[in-house]
Amino acid sequence: MTFIIFLIILGLLVFVHELGHFLAAKKAGVKVEEFGFGYPPRALKLGNKWGTLFTLNWIPFGGFVKIFGENYEEEDKDVLGRKSYEKSLAEQNEETRGLFEEDLSSENDLHFTQTSKKWQATILGAGVAFNIVFAWLLLSLGFMIGLPTSVDNNYGEIVKDPNLTVINVIMNSPAKDAGIKSGDKIRSLSFGDGQVLDKPNPENLSDFINSSTGKVSIEVDRGGDILNFEITPSTKIEENKKLIGINMDMVGTLSLPIHKALYEGGRATFDITYGTVAGIYGLIKQAVKGNPDISQIAGPVGIIGLVGDAAKLGFAYLLTFTALISINLAILNLLPFPALDGGRIVFVIIESVIKRPINPKVAGFVNTFGFALLIIIMLIVTYKDILRLF
Repeated sequence: MTFIIFLIILGLLVFVHELGHFLAAKKAGVKVEEFGFGYPPRALKLGNKWGTLFTLNWIPFGGFVKIFGENYEEEDKDVLGRKSYEKSLAEQNEETRGLFEEDLSSENDLHFTQTSKKWQATILGAGVAFNIVFAWLLLSLGFMIGLPTSVDNNYGEIVKDPNLTVINVIMNSPAKDAGIKSGDKIRSLSFGDGQVLDKPNPENLSDFINSSTGKVSIEVDRGGDILNFEITPSTKIEENKKLIGINMDMVGTLSLPIHKALYEGGRATFDITYGTVAGIYGLIKQAVKGNPDISQIAGPVGIIGLVGDAAKLGFAYLLTFTALISINLAILNLLPFPALDGGRIVFVIIESVIKRPINPKVAGFVNTFGFALLIIIMLIVTYKDILRLF
């Protein structure tokens, strides 16, 4: 079931991203030859609408739009084909030529490079914009139906059923080793001499753990399942203080009217986007220095596990997680790296500066190299995901 939910989320996010490219291309008058759900080989033709062939493909991890002339390697062939078509057009009689001219000037028959550089950049960046807007709508919907929210905010007085909730688990900490996860609601704590804390909050829990002797028993609610963990606090995280390695907060459910939900959804989208950009910048900075930490990066295998955890915690958590992935997909695609949307936008900027097209062979080689490098990185991350399972 978790794998099916993962495929639905992935398919939805890719559809939204490609829909952005599709609509922007249509608005610019550029022909979109194919809108594919999944990757080839092709399984089924769904029909030809608005001058575009819609297809269903066998590999379910993604999708694509094939924009006429977007592929640099095929640009020369497209242009030559068009010139041949125009030459053939010139040889027709007046009546027939009128029909051909109408077809040639159709808004759905423009080559990608025939549009302005602004439109080219808009088409390439539209997928990113749609993913950001989609995340905003998901988070806004979450605030309308009820989203987990800290009581320490402007709506603290209307947050319902607050519980002490694990926000983050520190890597290589006692809590991480024991199996505590983000989203766990802490119900009670106890340790060997019979001391019990049954109404925990961030302050008294910290004091309780620091005064404990030996192992601490922690009871949590994880999506309706009651689990118990035996954890030995450590002073390695902070000197002279016993800790188990979690960040926590009092979190309840916040439901808002639509206008406030849209506002808070926008704020949350901005905060997550800013945090994502900062995180990616930090990772790139580490990579330049030669010591990138990819322990927190998840590939497809890791994301499947996270989807399962979010689904167990409830629909609101799943909405938030989907919005988070949508924002990450948008920011990653905007990176100025070959084969990504950001890399292709860089090509457009270069062409606008040098006032001539980039050599298709050079652009094709750079994109192919970038794509191969992305595949290698994905394989490394997936390998590390698999190792975490054992």
